[in-house]
Amino acid sequence: MLSVTYVSAACSWWSEQQLTDLLTSSRSKNGALGLTGVLLYQGGNFMQTLEGPGEFVSSVFGDIKADVRHGGVSIVLWDQIDEREFPGWSMGFRSLQNGEADSLLDRPGYLAALRSGPHVGQQPSRAAAFHRVFREGA
Repeated sequence: MLSVTYVSAACSWWSEQQLTDLLTSSRSKNGALGLTGVLLYQGGNFMQTLEGPGEFVSSVFGDIKADVRHGGVSIVLWDQIDEREFPGWSMGFRSLQNGEADSLLDRPGYLAALRSGPHVGQQPSRAAAFHRVFREGA
């Protein structure tokens, strides 16, 4: 399986309805392809992790890169994985308030929090380290 995490910038601010429409179509497509993941949105910026069979992740990521609604798509992580980090989420979602991500990353104990929870005793995946604070701490 493959896990891809990227960041990008929307060409314009997205309304709640635009985000809802994106999630509806993404969840349907991802469910059909056996993909899981999470999407974060803050102040016109996206961060997303997609995971699942490599050929489907690569194909969907190609579509994402070609989408004219955002630009500056930068791959943060591209990892072969044995287990999914987001197994129950065809596309989890979190819309963060401005500054919320920064305050979470700066909070004391951030790195220790990444090593707690279900991964105690083992090295968390890089995507898990990138997302756990948003999933559990926000």
